[in-house]
Amino acid sequence: MINRYAICYNPVLSYSKEAVNKLQSLLDKSKVEYDTFSLDDMKSGYDFIFVIGGDGTILKTARFYSKLDIPVFGINMGHLGFLSQACEDDLTNAVEQILKGNYKIEKRLMLKCGSTSALNDFVIKGADSSRAFKCSLEIDSKFVCEYFSDGLIISTPTGSTAYGMSAGGPVLAPELQNLEIVPICPHTFSARPLVISSDSVLKITVPDEQKYYVCADGQDTFEFHKSITISKENYCAKLALLKNNDFYKVLRNKLHWGITPC
Repeated sequence: MINRYAICYNPVLSYSKEAVNKLQSLLDKSKVEYDTFSLDDMKSGYDFIFVIGGDGTILKTARFYSKLDIPVFGINMGHLGFLSQACEDDLTNAVEQILKGNYKIEKRLMLKCGSTSALNDFVIKGADSSRAFKCSLEIDSKFVCEYFSDGLIISTPTGSTAYGMSAGGPVLAPELQNLEIVPICPHTFSARPLVISSDSVLKITVPDEQKYYVCADGQDTFEFHKSITISKENYCAKLALLKNNDFYKVLRNKLHWGITPC
């Protein structure tokens, strides 16, 4: 049972304030208890989170509340809004459906690298992003191959429609328990994307003489030396989805998937 709602918004997006005001008005009319705070001031103590912003805002919020097992519902104020379920124009209907319980909770696989989590992906690159570098890949302590590329993407099914897809990787349905490994601009035609079990443990090893960086969801970046290990996170992100918004509908509407030209 949902007792306390919260509205989390991105303060950098000045036009998100209009959506915040509209959402507050809808919740006030329904006499729902809620709090409002910015992306920089997230806190616990809630049962359901409305998130106003773009995909980056939703990713950051979903990562934070995944540890608390709290679902988030995305309201798009960005560009693509692939993770969102509503925009300002259809906010009234979306809120009505949420308050009636006409939604589903979808658990999304996450990754971990050290103490850092990712919902979309981890991207490994050299300190000089304009240069290719060599790295080796092991899966479950078995040597797989060496890559000479501009970088390496380790992605979840949720992230398969993001950087991984742009780099030539496959789109994975979100309910799959798989990871994908996609080299960025590899210097050999034989370096193809790999889809593996989410239970696998990946080790990426790099030469000692350079600096290397890992970026989680395009937001949190840290430096590493020699090697890193990436595996499935112990908990999942929980996304609240309207029942009429299936994954393939989102592909068609947001990415114009398989739409033939007139």
